Amino acid sequence: MATILVTGGTGTLGRALVDRLLGDGHDVRSLSRRPHTGTERPGLRVHAVDLRDGTGLDEAVSGVDAVVHCASSPTGGDTEAAGRLIEAMRAARVPHLVYISIVGVDRVPFGYYRTKLAVERTIEDSGLGWTVLRATQFHNLVLQVVKAGARSPVFPVPAGVRVQPVEVGEVADRLAELAAGAPAGRVTDLGGPEIHSARALVETTLRAGGRRRLLMPLRLPGPSFAAFRRGGNLTPEHAEGRRTYAEFLTERADGGGPGDGER
Repeated sequence: MATILVTGGTGTLGRALVDRLLGDGHDVRSLSRRPHTGTERPGLRVHAVDLRDGTGLDEAVSGVDAVVHCASSPTGGDTEAAGRLIEAMRAARVPHLVYISIVGVDRVPFGYYRTKLAVERTIEDSGLGWTVLRATQFHNLVLQVVKAGARSPVFPVPAGVRVQPVEVGEVADRLAELAAGAPAGRVTDLGGPEIHSARALVETTLRAGGRRRLLMPLRLPGPSFAAFRRGGNLTPEHAEGRRTYAEFLTERADGGGPGDGER
């Protein structure tokens, strides 16, 4: 078994990945900006490291066989954080860096997507062994966005936009396999099993939560939303996910309901 470090180990994907790696018998190190009490488990070491300044990073990467880089911030700093991680991995001679990216980062000129693409290129040029997996949006993210929009009685819905949500646990499963293997470069994208219009996803989510809102179609301007309308965020040829968004909502309802405030 290997020793694998997960950055962003307390995030939505990071938690699922840590669980999968532990279940596979690996020794796991979890990196997070702040220490979290109650996260210690057999086989798991938690490191409080902020990639924005790198304090404590050298110790965290020392002796690991692979790093899975899940940490990300839509507010900025991802490229710099990746650079610090790469430097620390070089110094520690860590042979494999696995990165989770997003389907369409090379087709949709959205600011966050451009940053993810820049990180991909930084990793490709790092001299390290590397693997990059691009996935579509998580079920959890769709739910989070709809819940935020449902705070208003009128819900603006991007017209012409489609989404292919995927189960975060299935992405974690794939990352665990990749981390335990040899560097593979850019691997096949992972998309959810179904493609839905944004309106259909909003309607499904509201119905599952017992809510009603007035939906207002909104054709958003700019090149990013034009690319979304062209399907730049989709990978229909790689619809390999199994769990549908409707199944995700049903299981959440059984465990507390999609309107319970959880992500």
